[in-house]
Amino acid sequence: MKLLKDILYKVNINSVIGSTNIKINKIEFDSRKILENDLFVAIKGNNIDGNKFISQVIGKGAKVVLCQEIPEDIKKGVTYVKVKDIRETLSLVCSNYYDNPSKKLKLIGITGTNGKTTTSNLMFQLFNLFNYKVGLISTNKIIIGDKKIESNHTTPDPLTLNKVLNEMVESKVEFCFMEVSSHAIKQKRISGLNFKAGVFTNLSHDHLDYHKTFSEYRDIKKKFFDSLDTNSLAIINIDDKNGNYIVQNCRARIYKYALKSNADYSLKIFEKDFDGMKMKINGSEVWTSLIGNFNAYNILATYSLAKNFDFKEEEILNNVSRFKTVEGRFEKISKNKSNKIGIVDYAHSPDSIQNILQTLNDLKHKSLLITVLGCGGDRDAEKRPLMGKIAASLSDRVVFTSDNPRFEDPKLIIEQMEAGVEKKDLYKVSSIVDRKKAIKFACEINSGNDVILVAGKGHEKYQINGKNKIDFDDKKILEEFLINNN
Repeated sequence: MKLLKDILYKVNINSVIGSTNIKINKIEFDSRKILENDLFVAIKGNNIDGNKFISQVIGKGAKVVLCQEIPEDIKKGVTYVKVKDIRETLSLVCSNYYDNPSKKLKLIGITGTNGKTTTSNLMFQLFNLFNYKVGLISTNKIIIGDKKIESNHTTPDPLTLNKVLNEMVESKVEFCFMEVSSHAIKQKRISGLNFKAGVFTNLSHDHLDYHKTFSEYRDIKKKFFDSLDTNSLAIINIDDKNGNYIVQNCRARIYKYALKSNADYSLKIFEKDFDGMKMKINGSEVWTSLIGNFNAYNILATYSLAKNFDFKEEEILNNVSRFKTVEGRFEKISKNKSNKIGIVDYAHSPDSIQNILQTLNDLKHKSLLITVLGCGGDRDAEKRPLMGKIAASLSDRVVFTSDNPRFEDPKLIIEQMEAGVEKKDLYKVSSIVDRKKAIKFACEINSGNDVILVAGKGHEKYQINGKNKIDFDDKKILEEFLINNN
């Protein structure tokens, strides 16, 4: 139980009806979870307006309502708090309720279009290898020491986020590595959190269904770095043309990394194959089993962070060589004494699919490259023809298929992908709506030593079609048809 007046610390309040000197059981923004003496935050979302449930939650025992508009029907014994920004308020009260856990550990936020999941996971691996107790808040999982929790969102809601961070503090976690999505920044899910460092990976076309324009998307990312204080670090990729802009008004200490530009931290690849890469990081040689320029950037971002925590160079590089592939991120499937190679990757933006296909073309030599690709429904439709064009131009054969169609017709999504294909590449394209059949077809046309990329879903163990969420694992299906049945 917490006093309401303490929970409201730093909240921009317009007016209060009732007492703030009352005890609160817990905070909820989901009316279905309200219990006696709870505080209800009335959030107006895209589909559901929490203000419509105020009478209902009071009937269930809620004693406090936070809202942007005081309802007409005022109930005796209930405190109403009118605030300027309800989303920011939700984040602040959740932080206060859990005694601001982000200030009690070193919270590292990783943001960018691509590379967030891999970079956060590599940082988690590295600091774990240095025997720190570490936490991870990532697209595919949340880890608190040895405890793993399945995750469905890149960045959780503020209530879950602060609850998880508090559990990390109680478990003596010293470093937490967290993916920070553009949605989370815009929706102010991270307001009130204390970040020790912010890491920028890159920026390219994605999520324009939500942000509408690229400049808005870019400026939302910038807000994260604008919020860092003078005691924080900002580690940015300046090979990306947006890198310097992102930290234009940043008060944190800024460190730059790059493969192509002059920077504080640099990396050069001088050997690479399907088993890994040999690189020089700031002049020192190191080998990694990870593959591709995009992974080189992820490794360099991780190295850059470690250097700023004063780890010894030799120990950093030794641990970098022990990095394991992140699930669903350029995850290789192969069979001993066989030339069969399959790759499962989460690539679902034009930039990410181009990067992975260019990497595979560099590695495959005389083999053919067969790509299986779809685009998600109810998401940015502008990128579909772009992805179709890129996939067809950089593959020897491409199979367009269903991803997570959600409430869209998968056939129409595929048609939008096909519309981007150049005439010279049309002969390469096959379209099979059923994703399992598409993967099977790619394996059947494999001559025996071709490379098959299944892209778009990566680590996901499901497929969403309308209201149905069915079991579906690209890796298992690719293994079934590429390895077991061939």
